[in-house]
Amino acid sequence: MKKLLKTALITAAALLMAFGCAFPAYAAAYSTYTYSIDGEPLLSPDAYTPVMQVDSKYMGLDVAISDPRDLVVDKSNNVYIADAANNRIVALDPYYRLRFTFGENFLNSHGVYDSLNTPSGLFVTKDKIYVADTENNRIVIFDLEGNYIKHLEEPESNIFEDNAIYKPVALAVDASERIYVVSSTTYQGILSLNSNGEFQSYVGAQKVAYSAIDIFWRQFQTAEQRALSTQYIPTEYNNITIDDRGFIYVTTSSIDEANQQDSIKNNSADYAPVKMFNASGDDILGRNGFFGPGGEVKVNNDSLVSSIKGASKIIDVALGPEGTWSIIDEKRNKIYTYDSFGNLLFAFGDTGNMMGCLQSIEAIVYQDETMLVLDKTANNITVYTRTEYGDILLGALKNDNDRKYDEAINDWFKILQRNSNFDAAYVGIGKAYYRNGEWTQAMEYFKNAYDIKNYSMAFGMYRTNWASRYFLIVPIAVIVLIWLLVLFSGYAKKVNKKGELYKGKRTFWQEFMYVFHIMLHPFDGFWDLKHEKRGSVRAGLFIILLSAVAFSYQAIGRSYIFNPRATYSSVFMQALSLIVPIILWVTANWCLTTLFEGEGSFKDVFIATAYSLMPLPLFIIPSTIITHILTQSETTVYTTLNSIGWVWVGLLLFFGMMVTHDYTLFKNVITCVGTIVGMAVIMFLGLLFSNIVTKMVGFVSSIATELSYRM
Repeated sequence: MKKLLKTALITAAALLMAFGCAFPAYAAAYSTYTYSIDGEPLLSPDAYTPVMQVDSKYMGLDVAISDPRDLVVDKSNNVYIADAANNRIVALDPYYRLRFTFGENFLNSHGVYDSLNTPSGLFVTKDKIYVADTENNRIVIFDLEGNYIKHLEEPESNIFEDNAIYKPVALAVDASERIYVVSSTTYQGILSLNSNGEFQSYVGAQKVAYSAIDIFWRQFQTAEQRALSTQYIPTEYNNITIDDRGFIYVTTSSIDEANQQDSIKNNSADYAPVKMFNASGDDILGRNGFFGPGGEVKVNNDSLVSSIKGASKIIDVALGPEGTWSIIDEKRNKIYTYDSFGNLLFAFGDTGNMMGCLQSIEAIVYQDETMLVLDKTANNITVYTRTEYGDILLGALKNDNDRKYDEAINDWFKILQRNSNFDAAYVGIGKAYYRNGEWTQAMEYFKNAYDIKNYSMAFGMYRTNWASRYFLIVPIAVIVLIWLLVLFSGYAKKVNKKGELYKGKRTFWQEFMYVFHIMLHPFDGFWDLKHEKRGSVRAGLFIILLSAVAFSYQAIGRSYIFNPRATYSSVFMQALSLIVPIILWVTANWCLTTLFEGEGSFKDVFIATAYSLMPLPLFIIPSTIITHILTQSETTVYTTLNSIGWVWVGLLLFFGMMVTHDYTLFKNVITCVGTIVGMAVIMFLGLLFSNIVTKMVGFVSSIATELSYRM
């Protein structure tokens, strides 16, 4: 019995050990994800995972932190917290144990004991700590041991508004000790101060959004009313940091939500919640991803990763290794990390009390391989460490930056093995192949990531390489094409000349070829089309068929650059989109011109309309073919050819109706406008009739069903 019990205990212990190895020590209570080109979240492995929460007790504080506002790390990985409610700065060692606190009681430059009042922002350089002493309306500078150096009072300038209040809430300092200050009540931009606190300039004012209604009512406002209209005031920033190159990163959360989401979806900087300024105040932030950096993309519907609606409220930005940077969303307690090109690398986080979730995210900072996030409500710091997936991702970015492209390709492939939905990996592989001169492989991977811009660049290099190898083919092809056009023109003239002298019933070919005479000579062409019977219904139907084929080919035949998602409607829908407008035009025009002494019959109007469509296949088909040799920057060639075809059709249709009905120019203009109105009326009546019929059928069906139950 004892032997059996011993065996059972050993087996149970082995099973527990096996299960313990099978599961990680901690599984994140949130989802990590990126976004597809459709704006749908794609789950990915965790790049960072929480390892601990640091509260006041762990730090070793006698007085607990309350209302923390900011969090920074120095070059030695020491951590500093702006403890606003206690009017102090808490200094921790790299392991989050208390070193000292400062700011509660210090002797200032006037020889008077002083203290901070609600410090909200911090910035640390190699030898100084700058504190935004918000309620004292000043900046206080300490050394790295917390010793007071000096303070900078409110700057003075003639360009400040009379009622302006200086309330610094965040700041950053460059290598020349220029100080960039975010004031909570300053709308003109970031205040740039010299090392003595003297005002120099504003940097990067936000754009103001005006609606048509705003502009209209503004014309009737007095000067006082305009001054009080806050909708015309630029939005202020809420946080700031600066990188080693002197580029300034800023965030704002006071942008109109609709404008913010439009900016994200259109990769625009106008109303973006995060920007990067150069010394001139120009926004140079990379925005090459599917969506512009700015937090959540899908904000109006419940999604896989969040049920909270509305645009993200971005309140802080942190700079990570290898050009990466992160922003935090106060509304969702999420962290979004991007590369230097603005591609979303990963997003994670959630609201809650479990490890890794936050109650009220307030600040973020990097500490080597870890990420520290400040929780304003829980009054603690959550420490996230980078996972193996995150290490590989960072290694790929590092190899790209160091131009070790072969090693970068290996890293990106490792990432794809773990996350096949990660488009940035496909882009990374494509760029590595591109830099190695392997254009076709680069195009393949750019195509997998729907990266049209880089695909176009790779295709351009491939095209240049091909043209240099076969440089004689291009001019020969052009000469042959011109020669064929000349031959066809001569042949068309010959056929039309023969048709003009033909006395019997003309052949289908003669009737069809006459369209080329009409295209170049519309006045006498349409006259003969009607009076000399040079055309026919069958030839008109054939031209309509050619146009329908051209539309269908355009839908499916465009190159990847011009139709990256390969979206197109069916052949039936393409034909319907052409035939329905033709029927409406012919019917409306004939009905209207019958009342206004038009000389054309229904048949005449139909034939003239059909013959007017010939430029469509002549321009749409070639323009679709040449998309396979055009890059993204050359799309105007494609659009120009299509535009010429449509304009030509419009002119032929206009002159065709004019000649067919024997109208003057003015009368024809009025008739054409009336025809368009008539088309709309016919469509309305058709929809109304179909709706009535549908309801009648439903009513009869309901009665029949009711009778069947009663019988």
